[in-house]
Amino acid sequence: METEFPLRKIIHVDMDAFYASVEQLDNPELRGKPIAVGGSSERGVVSAASYEARKFGVRSAMSSVIAKRNCPELIFVKARFSRYKEISKAIRKIFHEYTDLVEPLSLDEAYLDVTVNKKGNPSATLIAQEIRQRIFDELGLRASAGISINKFIAKVASDYNKPNGQKTVNPEEVLEFLEQLDIRKFYGVGKVTAEKMYKLGIFTGTDLKTKSLEFLEKNFGKSGNYYYQVVRGVHNSQVKPHRIPKSVGAERTFHENLSSEIFMLERLKQISEELEKRLKKSKFAGKTITLKIKYSDFTLQTRSKTLPYYVSDKDLLLETAKDLLYQEELDNSVRLLGISLANLNTDNKTDNPQKKEVLVQLKFDF
Repeated sequence: METEFPLRKIIHVDMDAFYASVEQLDNPELRGKPIAVGGSSERGVVSAASYEARKFGVRSAMSSVIAKRNCPELIFVKARFSRYKEISKAIRKIFHEYTDLVEPLSLDEAYLDVTVNKKGNPSATLIAQEIRQRIFDELGLRASAGISINKFIAKVASDYNKPNGQKTVNPEEVLEFLEQLDIRKFYGVGKVTAEKMYKLGIFTGTDLKTKSLEFLEKNFGKSGNYYYQVVRGVHNSQVKPHRIPKSVGAERTFHENLSSEIFMLERLKQISEELEKRLKKSKFAGKTITLKIKYSDFTLQTRSKTLPYYVSDKDLLLETAKDLLYQEELDNSVRLLGISLANLNTDNKTDNPQKKEVLVQLKFDF
């Protein structure tokens, strides 16, 4: 079937409950039990939850108190990021045996472009199956995968048959797949955006597709064009082996909620110092400074300011963060503050070059 899509073979591999699964792997006594990686104290937050815990509604970023209330038998385990990084490195080593075009998104997920691969295997579906099997055989962990013509559809598909499954969306199936998709399943549509779409009568891909570009840009700003394109199967972002970060940040969660701005300024000073260290290490500077505020009721607020020049100095970061803090009255006591820097000086930093030719093929074996 002829298609207008640029045809690539993209796999999105997503580990199943990665942190929790590693803990169950290393400690057999935890297997089959509901566990949460994170702190169990009143101020604790769940970093990850096993599938046994998810059945009770336990989710990442949830307050540990609420998680325990949902699942009284929940077992809390302290995070061991050095161990997670060690296993993530081993997983990526497997990926690189198939292609050098590997773009990690985090420790537990990555995109692979296997259009041309080291194994000479024309089937991305079979490659994904083989990779998932090797991860299980060599590391004892389960992974899910999505396979399709671009990164957006592959990522959506990887969540389709979780856990321990995969889904392939062939070129001729793309439009139907997207049209039938619940709008909440679209990558890039969060809870707030989904609720706004519901109010506008957008519940599925079909509903989204009926909206004009002008309508979407009017209601969703710059994201409107993104929604207009992806629902039509258009997403030309390439797999970038060396991703340049769009922002660098640092944040702190406090043992007690802060109500005094004086105490907040002390914390912002510490955060700006930490951010400066990270910027110097990466040799980045940026123009857009964002203050992140999480209140005691877990509502989140961000305030941003773009400067006419690049900054990385802690004093300039702190001064701008102060201005943003005083910009408007705080809604509640504060449990977390963060500062991030975006609009980075990365224009001259290039990713690994990737062939840009559009692959026009009438038969494309997935």
